[in-house]
Amino acid sequence: MTPPAPRPTGARPVGAVTRGTTNPNRLRRMDRWIAGVHGPALRRSDDPVVVDLGYGAAPWTAVELLRRLRGAAPAAEVVGIEIEPARVAAAKPYEQPGLSFRHGGFEVPLDGRSPSLIRAANVLRQYDEGEVAAVWQRLCARLAPDGLLVEGTCDEIGRRQVWVALGPDGPRTVTFATRLGSLHQPSDLAERLPKALIHRNVPGEPVHAFLRDFDRAWAAAAPYASLGARQRWITAARSLTTDWPLTDDVRRWRQGEVTVDWAALAPRTG
Repeated sequence: MTPPAPRPTGARPVGAVTRGTTNPNRLRRMDRWIAGVHGPALRRSDDPVVVDLGYGAAPWTAVELLRRLRGAAPAAEVVGIEIEPARVAAAKPYEQPGLSFRHGGFEVPLDGRSPSLIRAANVLRQYDEGEVAAVWQRLCARLAPDGLLVEGTCDEIGRRQVWVALGPDGPRTVTFATRLGSLHQPSDLAERLPKALIHRNVPGEPVHAFLRDFDRAWAAAAPYASLGARQRWITAARSLTTDWPLTDDVRRWRQGEVTVDWAALAPRTG
């Protein structure tokens, strides 16, 4: 992809203002996955800049992201970008070495730098499904060659989260993450599917079939509930590998995660 031209000085940022809802620790599951899976790439990077795009009405998610990434990549730098100027002004007092805030949108203004990672959490929920591909393409074009875009959705307190990971070449994986103690069945996560998938959770679509099979595997693993929800989740995930291309293993499953190859869940065309 060809990177977009820099935004002219004074030009209006690209995108729309979000609700801005934010709570401390809301994105901890996504942060943990980013640090664990993308931490090595950040350590190798000569310029490990990470963007928290659309961080909301308070800067907590950016502050927490920096703290969590520093354990995996000590040189990581986080830039919070918000389209609403008042939110940027409110975040400025929280700046510290390695953490800054600036005004912008999907053009990701970084003075010519290419981010190693862009996290866009709860940003595209308000957009139409048909707009998602163009936003993904625009954000992926801003990435460093080995960069990653993480775009997804979570509930208000971060118990349930689903996100898509994309590289400059496009979408790669979908991750389902949950607080296992609060889970009734895996399809509970359907309400947190990213915009690209949430309207596709209907019969005939791959994501619907995956959640159906996950529920069946969860039910079959009920005897393991006596050992705890984690063992039940691990057992269900292991059985899914027979029919679905999971890209992670028990090390991530123990965290209440399951990651699937995007191609297996991509919406059908037409």
